[in-house]
Amino acid sequence: MNSQVVLDFVDAINRADVDKMYELMTDDHLFVDSRDNKTSGREIMKQAWIGYFDLFPDYRIEITGMLQKKSLLCMYGYASGTYKNLKDNNNSNHWRIPAAWTAIIKNNRIKNWQVYADNGVVMDIVNKNN
Repeated sequence: MNSQVVLDFVDAINRADVDKMYELMTDDHLFVDSRDNKTSGREIMKQAWIGYFDLFPDYRIEITGMLQKKSLLCMYGYASGTYKNLKDNNNSNHWRIPAAWTAIIKNNRIKNWQVYADNGVVMDIVNKNN
């Protein structure tokens, strides 16, 4: 059951379905990014995801493996996206990086979502285009 909640959340991310993501978060949802920045509350996270999809409209998560221990799930795979869909002939604004995520499930909702990734490539693309 917990793994299905996570898979539904990933599917919602991959479709940029912020409303579905919102439904799957607890009220006190905690998001931790790859730089250890923390954001709490599903209302705030809804707006944060809207902003993120504005920057990376085709953001996707590819899960290649998952481990579970009770309410804690650990996923690994790849994250990818294109910065503001500014594709050029070399597709230099597109990135795909190895990544991992952890999720804590409470009452069939995502209580905590944390991403682990080296976003250096992504930041280089963003900085090059600003």
